[in-house]
Amino acid sequence: MTKRNTVELEVLNISNSMMQAGAFAMLLGEVGGQRRLPIIIGTFEAQAILIEMKGITPPRPLTYILFASVLDVLNVRLQQVLIYKADNGIFYSYLFLKTENSIIRVDARTSDAVALSLRMGAPILIYEDVLEAERMNTEQDAEGRNSEDSELEILQKALQKAVEEENYEQAAELRDKINRLKNQQ
Repeated sequence: MTKRNTVELEVLNISNSMMQAGAFAMLLGEVGGQRRLPIIIGTFEAQAILIEMKGITPPRPLTYILFASVLDVLNVRLQQVLIYKADNGIFYSYLFLKTENSIIRVDARTSDAVALSLRMGAPILIYEDVLEAERMNTEQDAEGRNSEDSELEILQKALQKAVEEENYEQAAELRDKINRLKNQQ
């Protein structure tokens, strides 16, 4: 059996989903690389991840905080999260838990696994082939949109994000693309 290569990801952003009303898009990015992976998640999961990203302590423990506390009391460490499969826009993940004597693999929703990994400081990994396939699907979806308005909207949101992250070089490139697109209309 061949060993599959993995890539480490980090949470870059959470935003409203343009594809699904009432949902959010969690943008994962390749650590030290350029590839991006958007995953559609629910409101509660988005809230849990944002709470961790911003370092907010809720007045009462949320479910994933409770679970992290239980693992800690039991002396179980979250070793890593692995996104191992994607099927029709749904991502599948494992938690790898390290006990004193063994490593236990537990199936989990990707959004829950990410919230827990942020809480417990564990890396988020994805199989290289899954990342590549889903990244390509994302690019094909973007190319498949023939509405110039939706392309303009996507570019404007990307520009706003680049400015917020103080990535001015990327912001300038996006600004130029937006201006070219507007001049074509």
